[in-house]
Amino acid sequence: MGGNADVRIKWIRALLGLFVVGLLLSGLTAFPIKTEVDFLQRVFGEGSPTQTWWPWLARWISHVHRGVTEASENYPFLFYGTDWLAFAHIVIAVAFLGPLRDPVRNVWVVEFGMIACVLVIPTALICGPIRGIPLFWRLIDCSFGVVGIIPLYLARRAIRNLGVRAGSIATTSPGTEN
Repeated sequence: MGGNADVRIKWIRALLGLFVVGLLLSGLTAFPIKTEVDFLQRVFGEGSPTQTWWPWLARWISHVHRGVTEASENYPFLFYGTDWLAFAHIVIAVAFLGPLRDPVRNVWVVEFGMIACVLVIPTALICGPIRGIPLFWRLIDCSFGVVGIIPLYLARRAIRNLGVRAGSIATTSPGTEN
């Protein structure tokens, strides 16, 4: 392998790196929820300039702010769940070290990530209404899966092309060999 393969590997690593950074950022932002929701309240909540343009958004942000504030003051143990959410994002990001090192041999991790991105959508659309999450917020959650799958799909396609050229990935399904 050389030349063109090196360019493909750099492209694959850039795509996977982008996905890993997104995972890490979304994970790490799960830790300071109270601080973040206080900021959202100031910028988008009731009494902010946003209320004039999007009163429904201001109401929702203020509702969330009240819930997070009360939980923080009276039930801080509830945030342990979001600590584990952050941990899960970080662990999944670590799993992508394999494809960053050897994309062809670890293409399964990329495929796992794609499956996870697809599963974001039914999770948001099923669990959201059960938890009282408004549709616009569920659609924002769904967008993480939609946006996340793009670099993974492009990386997988490049990995498959790279593997086929190198003879490392079977081009037929099991049991259909010639």
